[in-house]
Amino acid sequence: MTRSILLPMEAHPDGLFALPASGAPAVGFDDPGPDAPLAVRMRPANVDELVGQDHLLAPGAPLRRLVGGGPPLSVILWGPPGSGKTTIAHLVARASDRRFVAMSALTAGVKDVRAAIDVARHERRRGGPATVLFLDEVHRFSKAQQDSLLAAVEDRTITLLAATTENPYFSVISPLLSRCVLLTLKPLDDDGVRGLVRRATTDERGLGGAVALSAAAEDHLVRLAAGDVRKALTALEAAAGSAAELGVTEIDLATAEKAVDTAALRYDRAGDEHYDVVSAFIKSMRGSDVDAALHYLARMLVAGEDARFIARRMVIFASEDVGMADPVALSVATAAAHAVEYVGLPEAQLNLAQACVHLATAPKSNTVTTALFAAMADVRAGKAGSVPPALRDAHYSGAAKVGHGKGYRYPHDDPRGVVTQQYPPDELTEADYYRPTEHGAERTIAARLPKLRAVVRGRSAAATAETGEEQ
Repeated sequence: MTRSILLPMEAHPDGLFALPASGAPAVGFDDPGPDAPLAVRMRPANVDELVGQDHLLAPGAPLRRLVGGGPPLSVILWGPPGSGKTTIAHLVARASDRRFVAMSALTAGVKDVRAAIDVARHERRRGGPATVLFLDEVHRFSKAQQDSLLAAVEDRTITLLAATTENPYFSVISPLLSRCVLLTLKPLDDDGVRGLVRRATTDERGLGGAVALSAAAEDHLVRLAAGDVRKALTALEAAAGSAAELGVTEIDLATAEKAVDTAALRYDRAGDEHYDVVSAFIKSMRGSDVDAALHYLARMLVAGEDARFIARRMVIFASEDVGMADPVALSVATAAAHAVEYVGLPEAQLNLAQACVHLATAPKSNTVTTALFAAMADVRAGKAGSVPPALRDAHYSGAAKVGHGKGYRYPHDDPRGVVTQQYPPDELTEADYYRPTEHGAERTIAARLPKLRAVVRGRSAAATAETGEEQ
């Protein structure tokens, strides 16, 4: 059990970090009572009950060492809600012989952090146990607040155990990140969530078998959770309460739906419906039906589809189906994908929706796709001759002796910014891979490209003069 030292209250008048006597639960981590939420009562009692993070629990892995009370090691836990960050903190609190202090960045400030460090330093000097400081929602601390942790982490006055749902490379300052081991927790897969729902249904800490759960209701809860076991257990508890009020001993689909007020969508993230819906989403954007595209986006979000998957599909679509007809589309889609990582759900739903509207209403062109595939087809067919000597690397001793770079014409030396020069291998000098459409921004490119090709390929003086006027 966690050891704890009770310091004189006058040293810390707020009593924020005055810990209970040795052997008692750590601050903020009291043993759950019978009226505690189901998700709290079902927290794993030991590391063997932890589900879904096998990649972090191998023998000798940092997380197992931390939970097992090994050498001090400051850690940042990064993972989505319900993946087990706070559960790991509970396990650390109960498994080590260190003092354990828990606080949340939502309510704590620099004064609180410094007070905790002062107590830890006092204990260290008097030969007392080391201190583990658990800081939840660390991304909510400002740079100055995070700075206040640096020295204590550096000299191991405290062992920091920080938790965040946001990408720490954006939300945690680099000096603090470099002093910690970053452990990335994965969202639980459907099998992991299902196993924990079943355990909560039968375990005495949970519902103790008071109600049964139909297969359809179980599927609904698992689907609703989208990897967040806390969400699944909260929904299960609500459904169990509804069943008790109705005087029934089985939670069916209708009861589960009513309890959580979310319709059960026919959507299997690993099955045909997954592929059908995302296919309809892409084809609706390609067909410029913004309303249908928003419908399928909403359908995926409500069903718990991985927002990163949706964002990746839109980034691909921006180049594959919009391309140079609206070059900004790729920036919009990439920004939405970044927002999913940086902001997270549910707020990032708005960023995805904005990108969806932009892509669906943008002018369309697949010429980027067809141009690349045509060029790749020629390469695969063996049309990959020698690089023209003028274009070869001339930045090394002896290059001039073999003629590399000789005759190269620097386009910026010409007032037009374009010169006659052979760029492709000999057998591809007349290959026109990119054929712009008249859609959107490509209309301007379509008008200019023939003139550029004429100058580059040295076709006629008239074309050269005309291109010069365009530059």
